Amino acid sequence: MSSWTRNTFAALDNRNFRVLWTGSLLAFVAFFMSTVVQSVVAFDLSGNNSAVGFVVFAQGIAQLALGPLGGALADRLSKKAVILACQLTIMSAFVVLGVLVAADVIEVIYLAIGSFLIGVSFSFLGPSRQAFTMELVENHRRGNAIALSQVALNASRIVAPLVAGIMLNIGFLGAAGAFFGMGVLYVGAIACTVFLPPSRKPDSTAGRTVFGDIAIGLRYVGSHPRLRRLILSYVLVVMFGFTYISVLPGMVENELGRDSDDITILLTVNAIGGLAASLGVAALADSPNARTIYASMCLIFGVSLVAMGFAPSFLILAVAMLVMGVGAGGFQTLNGAIVSHITEPEYFGRVVSLTFLAFATSSIFALPVGFLADATGERFTVWLTGALVLVVTVVYWVFERASSDDPLPAAEAA
Repeated sequence: MSSWTRNTFAALDNRNFRVLWTGSLLAFVAFFMSTVVQSVVAFDLSGNNSAVGFVVFAQGIAQLALGPLGGALADRLSKKAVILACQLTIMSAFVVLGVLVAADVIEVIYLAIGSFLIGVSFSFLGPSRQAFTMELVENHRRGNAIALSQVALNASRIVAPLVAGIMLNIGFLGAAGAFFGMGVLYVGAIACTVFLPPSRKPDSTAGRTVFGDIAIGLRYVGSHPRLRRLILSYVLVVMFGFTYISVLPGMVENELGRDSDDITILLTVNAIGGLAASLGVAALADSPNARTIYASMCLIFGVSLVAMGFAPSFLILAVAMLVMGVGAGGFQTLNGAIVSHITEPEYFGRVVSLTFLAFATSSIFALPVGFLADATGERFTVWLTGALVLVVTVVYWVFERASSDDPLPAAEAA
């Protein structure tokens, strides 16, 4: 085995991390299937981008409202118990939506309610899973473990659109079968969590409220300019950039004359680029060059988004999506790895919950983006969001270069 391969997959030598990673992979496949299935069902029911944006918005508002609370609880409660409770809730939501589709009574509002419940669960699940990872792996492999979690995410982005597309186009399965399939995948994720050891008992929280812990976490991030810049840039890049998913069905159908469910092809190509980038940077996740590579990947992501807005054909759009996947996979992988190295363990749940707010804000931003796309067209909307990503990236790197020697954050009594 080459040294690159050993470095890339080093954290998987840990048995408990392998089990957690496998469960995460199953859950990620279900999540990205739901992104495709809910977008297609919402667009087919309504015929407009704003309905898709509304469904995505429901998940985002839940994550934005509860994300910091989920991070604080990850530092206070049993991480394993929180993960199991959230997985059971998500599985139940998928099954109920499947029943509604099978009974032919599904409506956009029901999709939005299901999306909201899933968002609530992710608010608590994500920080606890990342914090649990920090407990299970050795300190010198933290960055690699977070990077490999991103590899699982990007691998699932390849599998999920393919599976979702097959199910959507098979008459006796369709959207109902896809929802039931997502529920089954979560059964597997739950089984993996059950086989993990109990999580470490949290430090005493006597005399502190959960909202007090949130405030301490925010002050902790505020005391560290490097961490503050990293989180803010990540939130803004994801918030502006990832809204393309909500207008993609409309762009494919209205601008290029293809069926809306052809987005599964584009999302698969995008995920292949993301997986390649995640594997490529995983071995560098613990290196001093990680911040430079992070900014470069953000730049690639923004440029490819602009190119996507100008794509004259489905083939060119697919090429832009492939390059976009490389940029997205690279900066997402390295963001978590860098955060894991500059954050003290007792604050990790609260800090990582702030990075998860990126996807909450993106989901919320999807609603006005959907209205903008209906008013001005999908091409202009995607071009504009790509330009915003480029502005954020340049500003981040200018300040990062000017303040490269910022100290690590000062700890506060936790």
